[in-house]
Amino acid sequence: MGQRLLEAGERVLLIDPKERRYLISLGTGKQFHSHLGIVEHDQLIGAPEGSRVRTTGGSQLLVLRPTLAEYTLKMKRGAQVIYPKDVGLILVYADIFEGATVVEAGSGSGSLTLALARAVGEHGRVISYELREDHHERAVENVNAWYEGRGRKPTNVELRLGDVFDGIPEEVVDRIVLDMPEPWRAVGPSTEPLAGGGILCCYLPTVPQVVHTVEALRRDGFGFIDTLEGLVRTWNIDGQSVRPDHRMVAHTGFIITARKLAD
Repeated sequence: MGQRLLEAGERVLLIDPKERRYLISLGTGKQFHSHLGIVEHDQLIGAPEGSRVRTTGGSQLLVLRPTLAEYTLKMKRGAQVIYPKDVGLILVYADIFEGATVVEAGSGSGSLTLALARAVGEHGRVISYELREDHHERAVENVNAWYEGRGRKPTNVELRLGDVFDGIPEEVVDRIVLDMPEPWRAVGPSTEPLAGGGILCCYLPTVPQVVHTVEALRRDGFGFIDTLEGLVRTWNIDGQSVRPDHRMVAHTGFIITARKLAD
């Protein structure tokens, strides 16, 4: 199978000599403008991924398809996205497995939704609820754009506009992931469909929210309740200069996981 060339309609990253990234959607006859000059999209359409293109200003830009992490950080946002470092922890500690049925609330900008959908695979299912209509519309746009750029449709993802605090219609689900300000209000009615031994995962930015949520989980009979945060520090490797980078994305949120136990 040969290399798939870049096509009109898909989203790509243009990367300048300082490794600044620009996410664009390729279109016949369109142009990309920056302080480095102009690039014709027609120069990119039909080219192999990893090619370099020269701007009218004489600079070279590298063109690559974005990874999911890069797309997450560059896509249009309604709500604040969950950072890739936290997404990775959620997928592992919530044990999101191939073929699982996962309920998510809320969808936000769709970053976690996309990661969940990739993890459950073709035979799994992600049902994502969002209370705010503007955030729901943004999530739909971002999820569809990611799949359309790969010539596919999001067949294992269902994005719903709705409130989960009064319960959800699903009968049995394997995992529930809550990214919302007051997840303790959902513990009980909305977690009833969670299978025995299933995992509930909550993502929260502040300590008081964590305390309220853990208390609610204990009252509702959940066990093995764990709380963690992930700190990732990148390093600069340049000859003899080997040191941590001066800046890092530090605290972004706490991750709570809990197992549903039998009555």
